[in-house]
Amino acid sequence: MKKSYALFLILATIAACSSGFTIPDPVPGGTKPGTNTQNGGNENGGGENGGDENQTPARGFILEADGKDADTYSLITEKGFGYETPDNSGAHAEAPFRHIRQSYDETLKKHVFDFYLHIENDDDRGLANITDRQRNEIKTDAHSPDSLVAQYGETLTMRWKFKLPAGMKTTTKFSHIHQLKGIDNKAGTADVSLPAITFTCRSMSNGKQQMQVLYTASNVEADGGSTYLARPDLADFLGEWVSVTETVKFADDGTYSVKIVRMRDGKVLANVENAKLDMWRKDCTGMRPKWGLYRNFGEKRSNASQLRDEILKFADFDIEKLK
Repeated sequence: MKKSYALFLILATIAACSSGFTIPDPVPGGTKPGTNTQNGGNENGGGENGGDENQTPARGFILEADGKDADTYSLITEKGFGYETPDNSGAHAEAPFRHIRQSYDETLKKHVFDFYLHIENDDDRGLANITDRQRNEIKTDAHSPDSLVAQYGETLTMRWKFKLPAGMKTTTKFSHIHQLKGIDNKAGTADVSLPAITFTCRSMSNGKQQMQVLYTASNVEADGGSTYLARPDLADFLGEWVSVTETVKFADDGTYSVKIVRMRDGKVLANVENAKLDMWRKDCTGMRPKWGLYRNFGEKRSNASQLRDEILKFADFDIEKLK
């Protein structure tokens, strides 16, 4: 990350230890260079035509549950999203379990998406070499329409709703529910292993739980780690529908804003306004969002006893591009 951003990071930077980050944990097992290469696109991420005050919106495909549960995956892909689910992991190999489903929600008075994760069985994309984490996510990616992926200088506004289950279990490791990440290039050489923005649910050493909104610099070794942009109490989220509006200019001189509101009473749980951040990843071909539950349960499930099966609910994914 450029030196010009160092003053901002002084506000809340968490230093990295010699063996990597401990707080916040930067997900070294996420999308790795070379594993998410794509079939086209400018290696340097497109033209620099963003930041204009006269920007015009380009509406992406709004992904809403439609009540046709058996066709949930088809709905997701038809709207330009992809998914990574542990449907055939462990015991599911003999009896596959669909990990993204739909149900009717009495609060919202509409169908919503249910994201399942089973602590004793589910894995991370069936990769035998990853034994400390599991995931169930949807995302946009290199195969998504242009309206769902940001090129250099473009601004995306992303809106969605989510509900964490009452009594949700967490550890001092990560339980990510949202990330903004880069898309790798054909050669697999882009700086896309770590997310730029992460929403993670985490237990603290005093036993309290937090919802952490984290920013990770593109050059973590030089700049020292990640920054807490917000970290409200997780208790304010559990069992409650919240709405999120996130607006990001994806560029070296980017900006980041997010507002999270509890729908029951309108309480603002987190609010970040126009933080000046490096929101691009070197040599990536685009920046994109991810949602779901991606959590660490310790090497060879050493912390699994601290966690449980969870069902996270999401609704009304909306991406709007400002060019």
